[in-house]
Amino acid sequence: MTSKAVIIMGSERDLDFSREIAKYLKLLGVTYEFRVASAHKTPLAVLDILKEFEDKTVVYVTVAGRSNALSAFIDGNTSKPVIAIPPYSEKFGGTDIYSSLRVPSGIGSVVTIEPEGAAIAVTKILGLSNTDLLSNVKTYQDSKKQELTRANETIKKLI
Repeated sequence: MTSKAVIIMGSERDLDFSREIAKYLKLLGVTYEFRVASAHKTPLAVLDILKEFEDKTVVYVTVAGRSNALSAFIDGNTSKPVIAIPPYSEKFGGTDIYSSLRVPSGIGSVVTIEPEGAAIAVTKILGLSNTDLLSNVKTYQDSKKQELTRANETIKKLI
């Protein structure tokens, strides 16, 4: 059974941000696909997407800014993991993230604001049943540690 991330955007304006998430998912070996649906404007379309993936191994990644009802709506209608990653907005000084953090009881979506972090979380969740994905995460995180070690050695030589 193939597992994947389903990135659901609240609107097409979220595509560039979603592509950043996809870049890291690809790097980590995770299959993904994009969808657009709004909890406010097209809730039945959101439910149709959930029905489509009901019998599949997926992690939903929700990308919706402003009033992010999408993440909680999806989480309330599926038993699959949901990772909310609202795009940062200078217009509201970041306060629009609260709609992703303060959700009704019974909702268990996880929130992150960095595309890399969302991709790592997806990979770790799917990696619970796929050792290749877990290995990819370990390799990626080890490479980040090695970058810091090299940077430290470079800095020590400069001083």
